[in-house]
Amino acid sequence: MKLFVENLNNVDVSYLDAKRGLVGESWMAGITLTGTLDNQSMICDFGVVKKTAKNWLDEFIDHRLVVPANMADLHISKHASLTTVKFPHPCGGEFICSAPDEAFCFIDCETIDSDSVSKWLNQRLNSVIPGDIDDLSVTLTTETIDGAFYHYSHGLKKHNGNCQRIAHGHRSKIEIYIDNSRNTQLEHDWAVQWNDIYIGTIEDLHNQPEIQGVIHNHYRYTAPQGEFSLTLPQSACYDIETDSTVEQIANHIAGVISKSHNNVLVKAFEGIGKGAIASYE
Repeated sequence: MKLFVENLNNVDVSYLDAKRGLVGESWMAGITLTGTLDNQSMICDFGVVKKTAKNWLDEFIDHRLVVPANMADLHISKHASLTTVKFPHPCGGEFICSAPDEAFCFIDCETIDSDSVSKWLNQRLNSVIPGDIDDLSVTLTTETIDGAFYHYSHGLKKHNGNCQRIAHGHRSKIEIYIDNSRNTQLEHDWAVQWNDIYIGTIEDLHNQPEIQGVIHNHYRYTAPQGEFSLTLPQSACYDIETDSTVEQIANHIAGVISKSHNNVLVKAFEGIGKGAIASYE
């Protein structure tokens, strides 16, 4: 007998990829349990499954930087309360992130994708869900998007929750309207420009060092969870003057477009099913 829960939880993360660099991603998690019926004629109460699995996902992977611990040329070090992750960035130069331990999720694999993360989740959650469970399977799926989307990473130092972590991200669609008509070309242009981008806040940009002949952006800030810093090639960054909340992202895009168009409306998403709307007349 099997029990399943679809659309269990949104998982918004960033991960490291040898070919793409820092990648923002949004998955929808689902779970299937195989087991024996108890005296209530249940494998496990839905409420227990949903609460237990969701809380675990929120605590141990959501809004973290997911790192493939077996990736070639990856270096991990720890000093006091900080963990530092470093690897050669595909744009040239280096990726360096220092943050409290809870900002990272390390998985024993060479490449991060939905399959490798699902296998890791199967092992971890199998011992968490109560009941007479013979097998547990977690699925991670991406949203079906009919149109333009981009992968972005960011950090929000003023946030009291886990959004303060300097390298977490989202896979997000975008809708742009000019005079109440959808403009798919502008959507495509922004999606191309922001493909695998880090959206930084100018206030957090500490300096721009040259590493291995490549100009980098070095961001750092202090947030409630501790000290955060991130260094990556300038070509992989897009800086705005405000915090990189989805409200300010929508407002920024609309403001840029309004310089060449009238009656602009931007619907920017932050992962799956949520976002902000900004407009300029």
